[in-house]
Amino acid sequence: MTDCQPRRLFIGIKVVPEVARDLAEVARPLERYGARLVPEGDIHLTLVPPWNEACMAGATERLRAALSGIDGFLLTFAHLGYGPTLRHPRLLWVDCVASKCLTDLWTVLMAAHGRRDPRPFRPHVTLARVPRNGRVVARVSPMDRDLLLTQDVTSVELFQSPSKGQSGYTVVVSLPLGTAQG
Repeated sequence: MTDCQPRRLFIGIKVVPEVARDLAEVARPLERYGARLVPEGDIHLTLVPPWNEACMAGATERLRAALSGIDGFLLTFAHLGYGPTLRHPRLLWVDCVASKCLTDLWTVLMAAHGRRDPRPFRPHVTLARVPRNGRVVARVSPMDRDLLLTQDVTSVELFQSPSKGQSGYTVVVSLPLGTAQG
């Protein structure tokens, strides 16, 4: 039996609980300014942005095929700051190092899912959505610093976005990568 009901899916890397806890803690002060914090359990790095998928089995098989022969690697969380620009801060995020392994993985996954993005790959993990007064928030609560956090990436996840009115991402499937190279 196949599961073929439309769903909103995306592909990413789930941030491990220890790192997610540290990142969530860094964002917590923005709550007093009306920022919507990403729940600790939902912190992730998106590799293929959301799309509507009619058949889960097809999405899983495309992901499995794309990951064939790809080894694990080290993900480095490098810098905490507002984005996409300090002039227009809509998010608090952590930039990740765009290593060759991560960039190659992104390229393979985007191609496997027929996606193109004219912008350069800028891997980041969103921690909070800043309210309309983002410039004021960024001024009174500056968040601009380097980080020294890493995690071994040993899998890639297919996530399902929540239905309208609900919250929380669901990991539909987590597929292992080859041996972590560090």
